[in-house]
Amino acid sequence: MDFSYQWSEGRFIERPNRFIARVEIGGNIERAHVPNTGRLRELLLPGIQVLVSRHSLAHRSTAYSLRLVRQAQHWVCIDSASANTVTEEALARGWIPELTGYHSFRREVTLGRSRFDFLLVGERPCWVEVKGVTLVEKGWAAFPDAPTERGRRHIAELIERRRAGEDAAVLFIVQNPSGAVFRPHHETDPAFAAAIRRAARWGVRILAYRLIVNEREMTVADRIPVRIY
Repeated sequence: MDFSYQWSEGRFIERPNRFIARVEIGGNIERAHVPNTGRLRELLLPGIQVLVSRHSLAHRSTAYSLRLVRQAQHWVCIDSASANTVTEEALARGWIPELTGYHSFRREVTLGRSRFDFLLVGERPCWVEVKGVTLVEKGWAAFPDAPTERGRRHIAELIERRRAGEDAAVLFIVQNPSGAVFRPHHETDPAFAAAIRRAARWGVRILAYRLIVNEREMTVADRIPVRIY
């Protein structure tokens, strides 16, 4: 996934609400959209270096979006929607071996009252939910960083697809390159962690892939171990 944004470098000041950040850019204080509703407390620290993309105000209330945050030697992408975009590229290029062998795939597929991120089409369909991960603690990538009823519902829906005799997977896209192992963040949402364990027992594939992130691109680097117990 190539970044085609017009970047501006800045320093994070504060996040008055979950949608807006105040960023110092070129000596001026600007408002920037935050494309992530998670807490991001370990990333959005006062004075931290950030990259924001500049946009026309024709259809927006802010001229900037805060997308990359510096942490140690890495850029971390906090744009939640980009996890699905990079997954689409990875599926098209066969970069996720566990999700190959299908002749096509579709995005945002509705089934009954549920909508899945991807449907892999083959002899037996495979339903895939994607979760972007930014939280890393001592090399452990963890999801979620805030309680997520929506996330728990998604896992329950994948279990239902397995009960129906179809394939299912949850794919954790680790957008923080310092993550070396993935685990459910049971301290924040024990019910989500329990749902992941239940899904694994039903045969839902639990996968985690780490990304390379820099100013030019974000792409799949490698699969990392998953520890759910």
